[in-house]
Amino acid sequence: MRMVPAHSLATRSILKILLATSLWGGTALGQDNPPPSAAAGNGSQSAPAPTQTAAETPAETTKRGWQSLTDSVQDAKHTETRTQALNALSSLGWSTRADGLIAAAMKDPNLDVRTAAILAAGKTKSHSLVEPVKKLLDDPEPQVVFAAATTLWKQFADKSGEDILAAIAAGDRKANPSLIHGAEHDISRTIHSPSALEKIGIVTGAGMVLGPFGFSISAVEYARKNGGDSARIQAIDLLADDKSEGVRDQMKSALDDKDPGVRAAAVKVLGNFHRSQDSKAIATLMDDSKLPVRLAAAAAYIDCLSSSAKTGTPHR
Repeated sequence: MRMVPAHSLATRSILKILLATSLWGGTALGQDNPPPSAAAGNGSQSAPAPTQTAAETPAETTKRGWQSLTDSVQDAKHTETRTQALNALSSLGWSTRADGLIAAAMKDPNLDVRTAAILAAGKTKSHSLVEPVKKLLDDPEPQVVFAAATTLWKQFADKSGEDILAAIAAGDRKANPSLIHGAEHDISRTIHSPSALEKIGIVTGAGMVLGPFGFSISAVEYARKNGGDSARIQAIDLLADDKSEGVRDQMKSALDDKDPGVRAAAVKVLGNFHRSQDSKAIATLMDDSKLPVRLAAAAAYIDCLSSSAKTGTPHR
């Protein structure tokens, strides 16, 4: 019988306690309040949820999930809607359809959306997205360039952005980096703008991940004020690798949590168990009052029922 290291068991126990102690309590940050106008003034958070019909078949629910994700990632009016959809799509790295939507978003005129698309590509680890990410090494926005270089290096072991990272590490603000591997990346503009520095800091400071809220500057503030219990969300993310029945039961219980961030994180993990019997519970959150939760549930439902589930098979 394989022995599990004691420190590993202790770590799992701490994570489960952290999740369970406030699973039903609901802290001030965890209340399901309307989003602040400063972060969600575009109306994306208050968009009405689609209604599930009583006789909807799994195929129809899957179709509705894809429609929700597609409509949201192509929503021309609301930047945060697009970033949140990209974050949800990042859990479907086995899907050619999801990859296509992520790649298309890399051409978005908004720099936060392009950044979110890069981060989504990194989460999928889908090699079909490497070339689209490489093209953004020449993006005019330093935030996008940095995200592309970092994602290529960390997620794909691709050193195409090595010159950019080397120049940033050296603190070279003015001179163009030397040509490495034939790359011609001009970052002379990268470290001049205070706003650019602030955005780069948010990318690195947030670990390039903003949970169910996607990536954008305003999303940082939204996450702090609504569903901002980051410790519980991180605990859920760390427990995702533990495919035990205990964790699965905890995720199912968390679907009713008052914190929308917890609901979104939990439904994502539950979908990754790929148990068809969980699909009905997951589908209920496709009608949630919060857009990030609805999008996470749509992706989780598709992931739950997919025959191409990510069960150790290599990505493209």
